[in-house]
Amino acid sequence: MTLKPLFSSLGAAALALTTAGAALAQDAQNTLGDLEIVGAPHQGGIGFQEAATNLANDLHSLDHMILWIIGVITVFVTGLILVVILRFNARSNPKPAGFTHNSPLEVTWTIVPIVILVFIGAFSLPVLFEQQEIPEADLTIKVTGYQWYWGYEYPDVVDADGNPLSFESFMIGQGSNIVDADIHQELADAGYSDAEFRLATDTAVVVPVGATVVMQVTGADVIHSWAMPAFGVKQDAVPGRLAELWFNADREGIYFGQCSELCGKDHAYMPITVKVVSQEEFDAWVARVQTDGDYVAW
Repeated sequence: MTLKPLFSSLGAAALALTTAGAALAQDAQNTLGDLEIVGAPHQGGIGFQEAATNLANDLHSLDHMILWIIGVITVFVTGLILVVILRFNARSNPKPAGFTHNSPLEVTWTIVPIVILVFIGAFSLPVLFEQQEIPEADLTIKVTGYQWYWGYEYPDVVDADGNPLSFESFMIGQGSNIVDADIHQELADAGYSDAEFRLATDTAVVVPVGATVVMQVTGADVIHSWAMPAFGVKQDAVPGRLAELWFNADREGIYFGQCSELCGKDHAYMPITVKVVSQEEFDAWVARVQTDGDYVAW
């Protein structure tokens, strides 16, 4: 037996093993959910995060419309001020006019602002009603704000013992201001980079894409606020009260939010992580929860 066929056979076997290993690794990656970070702040950013819900799209459109309106008003008023400065100063107009009022002008500056406000209200009120009218939920999640972390409960998802899934969510590296070796490793183990420090949490809210999710929000100690900019939602978590918000994410990915109500010394260390996955991946995650009997990382 010559060496060439032997090397060829060994090479083919190695190639087959490599291909199978890559396929298994890809399958494992798909099973864990290879999600893109979509909703996150960016260094030097001055605009909104990319909208991932109709609510956020409507808010962005409303903001852009109002920005144009107030921009035109600002330019107009600035122009009037310049005209007054240049035309009616003591040098250009040494003898001032003696009239006390101008009825047409006064009617105009009363009617025009009313018309502008009614116009803005005609577009803003539907957006407000869309936020406040809570639809029927495909998935309900209760969120409770604590000093300084979040607690979540899925009433519709039960574990192997029949108890609703519940877990707590802490910032990865909580209590530290720098990314040391331990925090770097924690972030890496959770699938994040150092850039997600102070954004990523050790557990995440997992929801299916395209589902209507209703969040029931309350606080356990002081007032907190559950906010997710990419979804266009923000709701105060008030102790003793149960408020609601809703969203329907239209894109898979990882989204970050923050507590948006000053709640004490570690207020800045209460991030929120939401992972939006396909319905099939969400069902698989629920099945793993029911098998393991507790929260499982995505």
